[in-house]
Order: sequence, then structure tokens, then C-alpha cells
Amino acid sequence: MVESYPLQTEYITLGQFLKDIAEIGSGGEAKWYLQENTVYVDQELENRRGRKLYAGMTVELPGERTYHIVEA
Repeated sequence: MVESYPLQTEYITLGQFLKDIAEIGSGGEAKWYLQENTVYVDQELENRRGRKLYAGMTVELPGERTYHIVEA
């Protein structure tokens, strides 16, 4: 199932996105989370917490959760 994530600014970093959707508790956990889990951004494996996410991009997380970034 694909969920929409409304983007309030021009972009959001992957680490902040993971925190906003409550996948991690703090920004400091992002590095660990990305090392331990398979995360895809636009169908490419991603492990950089600073990766910028813009409207129109798709993020796939473990457990078949997918988010489509949309403009708010």
C-alpha cells in the first residue's frame, strides 16, 4: 500500500523523514537504521541519511511500506 507524505518545504532529508513518520525516535538513530534496514528511494538502494527527498519521489521501507512524497 502506498501512503502519501505531504511535503511542507522544498525538500526533507531522509533522516528527518524517518523521524517524521515515527520509524525512528531521533535523528541520531537514522544512521543505524539505514545500516540495518533496506531502504529504497526511487527504486535505488539508499543509505545516506542526508539524502534530499523532493515532491514526486518514492521511499520504500522494510515491511512493504511505501511512501510517495507529495506537495502539501
